[in-house]
Amino acid sequence: MLLPENTKCECGHQNAVGTVLCESCGKPLDQELLQAETPLEMRYDGVARRSQKSNPNPIDRIWNFLSSVKIAIYLIVITFLGAMLGTVYPQESTFISKTFDAASHYEETYGLTGKIYYLLGLSHTYESWWFITLLVMIGASLIICSLDRVLPLYRALKKQQIRKHHQFILRQKTVYKEKLESDANEWTEQFADALKRKGYKVHRDGTALLAEKNRFSRWGPYINHIGLILFLLAALARSIPGWEMDEYVKITDGDTVPVPGTNDQYYIKSEKFIVEYYAEEDLPEELKGTMRAKNFETKAVLYECVENCGLDSLNEPVLKEVKRHSIIVNDPLKYKGLKLYQFDFDLNPRLNAVHPVLEDKRTGDIYGPFYLPMKDAETTHQLGPFTLELYANFMEFGLDSNGDPTTLSREPNAPAFIFTVKGPGLLPEGEPYMYFPMQKDKVRFSQDTINRELSEKIEIRVDGMENVEFSEASTYLNVRVDRALPYIWIGAAFSMIGLLMGSYWQHRRIWLRVDDSELALGAHTNKNWFGMRKDVAAALKKTGIDIDPKSLDNGGKNA
Repeated sequence: MLLPENTKCECGHQNAVGTVLCESCGKPLDQELLQAETPLEMRYDGVARRSQKSNPNPIDRIWNFLSSVKIAIYLIVITFLGAMLGTVYPQESTFISKTFDAASHYEETYGLTGKIYYLLGLSHTYESWWFITLLVMIGASLIICSLDRVLPLYRALKKQQIRKHHQFILRQKTVYKEKLESDANEWTEQFADALKRKGYKVHRDGTALLAEKNRFSRWGPYINHIGLILFLLAALARSIPGWEMDEYVKITDGDTVPVPGTNDQYYIKSEKFIVEYYAEEDLPEELKGTMRAKNFETKAVLYECVENCGLDSLNEPVLKEVKRHSIIVNDPLKYKGLKLYQFDFDLNPRLNAVHPVLEDKRTGDIYGPFYLPMKDAETTHQLGPFTLELYANFMEFGLDSNGDPTTLSREPNAPAFIFTVKGPGLLPEGEPYMYFPMQKDKVRFSQDTINRELSEKIEIRVDGMENVEFSEASTYLNVRVDRALPYIWIGAAFSMIGLLMGSYWQHRRIWLRVDDSELALGAHTNKNWFGMRKDVAAALKKTGIDIDPKSLDNGGKNA
């Protein structure tokens, strides 16, 4: 159907270009539509939309593209397909270790398909530019679709004309036409009272009437759109630094470590890790003889750093206790948006401290043992005539790109200590000695090779496992921050309210006019036409007109 070029109606109202039905009286403006007999298309009451603008400029073309419901459906389907591809294999963000080689992992674990999956960038689907772009386009489409339709609908419903054109009334899907024998004013008043008892809000203009019910339901889809837009904005907000975090931290009993992702603002301590196992009789037959954890719990203490915070500080951080909580599965420690969940545990022992001795190889004398913890070791040890001054401590010894010693982590996986040793037969200023409490494959050289000539004079070693202290257990905590989650729930609530408004209520309108005892009645609703006709038939019955609701169906023909 061509949009009418002449937008001025015979009633004198000037309509915007693209208007199909006069905004005032409802008369069809297009000659072809005027001569047709089919029921009128009542979408937005025929009011013009911006997407129907003639001679669109480039901005209008973009508006038209994004205001299309068909385009919105395509975008949603493509986004769903992309999201499905992201679930084929685990995403990189789900792995605890952030230093592993992702390319090798996907190829070694999943073969050729895993390699292709990684090369296509699907291993980080939800952080990819194309997925975020799709979400932005869906959000833009929702906003433009809503504005393109809600503004014309608002204009159409805000100031509705009571006395409508005969063409408008008699080309609704529910119509009734009759010659009245009684007084027109009295009959109209009686009909209006019957509709009011059914919850209709009635407006009259002499013998013309407009009755309306549940107009609020028309805004349901747009409230739903607002909810979806809030949901998308909240999902996109997770990419803002500090809005979303999903990290893991390992804590050994008794240790206090920084909470990752908080810039050392918070520290967490594991006072005790407890694990309970199912009894043998409680396990099914196929699992008997195996160890199955029934419950694991971390008695945790959360601290906030008040002084000397951050890695750049040379002094020990000053901590203030802010919360204690026994963390179990699905019962995290929560504090100011920070959540620490029980994730896993490790019962393998970890080196805590050693009690080494110093041997003078020239005389065979042995001095010690002395206490050497892996963390917070004393800076000076006096062993007979020898003095050990701690120069550096590496928790996991390694070499950087320049070949200088560095630590690869905070955990004592391959600890190393550098002492300045002073004593008989040594330089007055002391000589450097590197001591490795445990040897790892990554340490590709021996202690004697590093210490060279000094290794021929002295040796620091541990005599027997009784001089080694191990921790009992370690716990893994999942650290989460999701500041966008409340807004996601708000968006979901808006969306649900909109769905309920549009699903359980229907906007119903009834127009009538009596001219020279000739009654013309038309009614419209956006759904549940049977209920609409039933309301009209019940109101007519109160005025003495008994009619079958089915006979009110226009059936696509002019009454």
